[in-house]
Amino acid sequence: MQITLIEGDITAQRVDAVVNAANTSLLGGGGVDGAIHRRGGPAILAECRALRASRYGRGLPVGQAVATTAGDLPARWVVHTVGPVFSADEDRSGLLRDCYANSLAVADGLGAATVAFPLVSAGVYGWPVDDAVRQALAVLRAATPAHVTEARLVLFGPDTYAIARRVAEAG
Repeated sequence: MQITLIEGDITAQRVDAVVNAANTSLLGGGGVDGAIHRRGGPAILAECRALRASRYGRGLPVGQAVATTAGDLPARWVVHTVGPVFSADEDRSGLLRDCYANSLAVADGLGAATVAFPLVSAGVYGWPVDDAVRQALAVLRAATPAHVTEARLVLFGPDTYAIARRVAEAG
């Protein structure tokens, strides 16, 4: 599987599946989650509400992943995952890696060939960008999916992209 780092807007990626850094409610929010819901339109929210009414009455657990339509996005599916909030006192990196592994598994199970990932938990959840990139790359580099041939790590802004490039080149 090819791993590509891209500076840009995840909602503009023409891929089979876009990963959403969702909150546990699955009902939209800020950051990546809000952008995906806004650009993807009401079909995404409708499927998220159906998921809440059935399998995820208490919300999607941290580290897990589930797919919906991509609505008006230039993708077929959105894979929603809930990242952990960063803690300096507790190692939650396993949960962050689970977000990538489970999202990739869901996308692969759908038959997706291309998947775009945001930098999960590195926004309002406070995960340090350099370590968030390391965690993402550790999972993606070790993965051997059956269908996914390209994983894009879509980084918002030149500073985040520069950090990601440095981390990727170092390791």
